[in-house]
Amino acid sequence: METAAVLKADAYGLGAGAVGPALAAAGVRSFFVALAEEGVALREAVGPVPAIYVFAGLMPGDAPLFEAADLIPCLNSPGQAADFLRELPGRPCALQVDTGMNRLGLEPAEFDAIAGDLARLAPVLAISHLACSDEPDHPMNASQAAAMTDFAARLPGVRLSLAATGGTLLGAPFHFGLVRPGVGLYGGMPFAAASPVVSLSLPVVQVRDVAPGEAVGYSATWTAAGPARIATVSAGYADGLLRALGNGGFDLLAGDVRCPVIGRVSMDLITVDVTGLGSVPAMLDLLGPQQGVDDLARSAGTIGYEILTSLGPRYERVYKGGS
Repeated sequence: METAAVLKADAYGLGAGAVGPALAAAGVRSFFVALAEEGVALREAVGPVPAIYVFAGLMPGDAPLFEAADLIPCLNSPGQAADFLRELPGRPCALQVDTGMNRLGLEPAEFDAIAGDLARLAPVLAISHLACSDEPDHPMNASQAAAMTDFAARLPGVRLSLAATGGTLLGAPFHFGLVRPGVGLYGGMPFAAASPVVSLSLPVVQVRDVAPGEAVGYSATWTAAGPARIATVSAGYADGLLRALGNGGFDLLAGDVRCPVIGRVSMDLITVDVTGLGSVPAMLDLLGPQQGVDDLARSAGTIGYEILTSLGPRYERVYKGGS
């Protein structure tokens, strides 16, 4: 069985240009991205050896990108299969089959429609995607695995891939020939045992004392009940800190001490109650061992995927470890 890696959305917001080469150096030989343009950028980063699959398949006008960057489309429909045979004959392809999620992929009747072309398509891989893999006991998991086995009987000799991060954790019956973890590589659920991957520290711009009764931030939504010390920190919703998280929706940390965000999250700035600190450090931590992406996501009523992929381009990214 092969372990691939999903680097769509710029490696879940962390920078495919740095993450891709590190994973390739660790032995990854198959990557998955969402769009052909992502595949082109990843090819420039990882070089000619790894295979790069594109989930969206062959979209209109993309054939030159697939050829120039040696990308492999995951064909999702009879129309894409026909376009592939016309525009990229003889190149490798994969098939994406629908096992019950009803999103992308060939349904059984559509698979029948292209059955006569399978010899010319010569797919090197067939993939599908689990809808409920983060719920191990959900009956759809077993149903989709059985549907994938049915497709396997119609694709003799073709490798199969059903499991992303959640499916990988479900065990061997879901692994088939290739697993393709995504968010689990970046420290996110449902891989609860994942080591912290991302830390994020934010600079303190200014510290001020606020008297009882004084308000802080837009619309004066927070008022000091007593003497308070407030730090203004350089980050906001333009950097992925969701506006809904204002007024105590999340904390920053100074070591082990939690400092609540007060007032509204604005485009470039947040305000933090640092009254309990003896001295205010130059940086306060948003993400790290004590507060991961899923902790922040729970506060926002969302998922770690959205937190990661929302991290904006203004953060300075420093990569540690790997090559």
